[in-house]
Amino acid sequence: MPHADSLILTLVGGFVLAFVFGMLANRLKLSPLVGYLVAGILVGPFTPGYVADTELAPQLAEVGVILLMFGVGLHFSPRDLIQVRRVAVPGALVQIAAATGLGWVLGRFLLGLGDVEALLLGFSLSVASTVVLLRALEERRQVKGETGRIAVGWLIVEDLVIVVALVMLPLIVVPPGETLNLTSLATNMGWTLLKVIAFVGLMLIVGGRVLPWLLVRIAHTRSRELFTLGVLAIALGIAWIAYGVFGASFALGAFVAGLVLNGTPLGHNAAERSLPLRDAFAVLFFVSVGMLFDPSILWREPLAVLGVLFIVVVGKTLAALAITAVFRLDRATSLTVGVSLAQIGEFSFILAALSMYLGAMSRETHDLILSAALLSITLNPFLFRLIDRIGARPVPPAEGSKEAADAAREETAAGNPATA
Repeated sequence: MPHADSLILTLVGGFVLAFVFGMLANRLKLSPLVGYLVAGILVGPFTPGYVADTELAPQLAEVGVILLMFGVGLHFSPRDLIQVRRVAVPGALVQIAAATGLGWVLGRFLLGLGDVEALLLGFSLSVASTVVLLRALEERRQVKGETGRIAVGWLIVEDLVIVVALVMLPLIVVPPGETLNLTSLATNMGWTLLKVIAFVGLMLIVGGRVLPWLLVRIAHTRSRELFTLGVLAIALGIAWIAYGVFGASFALGAFVAGLVLNGTPLGHNAAERSLPLRDAFAVLFFVSVGMLFDPSILWREPLAVLGVLFIVVVGKTLAALAITAVFRLDRATSLTVGVSLAQIGEFSFILAALSMYLGAMSRETHDLILSAALLSITLNPFLFRLIDRIGARPVPPAEGSKEAADAAREETAAGNPATA
């Protein structure tokens, strides 16, 4: 394939197949993410036929990660998290610990992995997909209710833990054959933390003043194109500054940029204008993840696949039910929160890819994580139907109430192709 054609062919193959299989998944009442991952598998090197550019696709996926994290920051609401902190914070931490522990046991004693790789396996299985969770709650009209606030707050805590992990993991993981120097580790971690704190402080203080002023000036041009371009430039530019100047990750830079803009008067407009770009590159991200997946692991290691799937679907759900029982939440809320988090997605992919890049995770373990994601996302709608039969079906709000108005807005948003 001529090099000059690789970009356009990768984009065409990725978008067209993602659309076809995304539509098919939607018709089957599955998450479109399943279709995007399948599209990636079909254009990947492990299946016959056309193979997309495996060097270019990860770079496009990196842009997708940046915009995904930018969107997480734009929708991060400290106020909502504070309202449900009593349940969400301990719940998320306990669930992360439980899934990581189960993953370590599976990897160490059943799969024969080393301690570090087994821990990374469990940690990758502990974090749910923001895209899948929000889509499920939107379909059930529960985003604005108590159940939705708890589930989203829980997920925000998980996301924050992963953001910190992405910054610290390159410092903690030691290449094979080298020994861990505690003095050097402490020095590097301290220096990295100082740089991250400096970056976050600079963004919150200086960026909190400059970015809103800049957005207002761009808005005064009354040009939709310039405003959209300005939002994209802010997201990508600050992500690069975080990486190139402060030694942090692209993901952290984009998240902080979104967080700063979230508190500005034009933050909502920024979220709306960046949404089509975020959706498009998020599709490429999931397609590129599918390209890395070797589907033969499903029949080569069926017991290992079932093991990781059990942790995601059963282990995480039981951990969530236990913590919600401690806080005496009602049965419907407990079941909905538990099933909402019984899947993994984008952050698991990012963490697994970084672990493999650092030499701390094998391709086989990486494929196990991807198989668990693909299967858990596929099973998630059926799990919701199951809990509805045993008493978790949401009660429709009374006509004319504020809850009904919120539900109507959510239904409109869910029916918008740009937000689906």
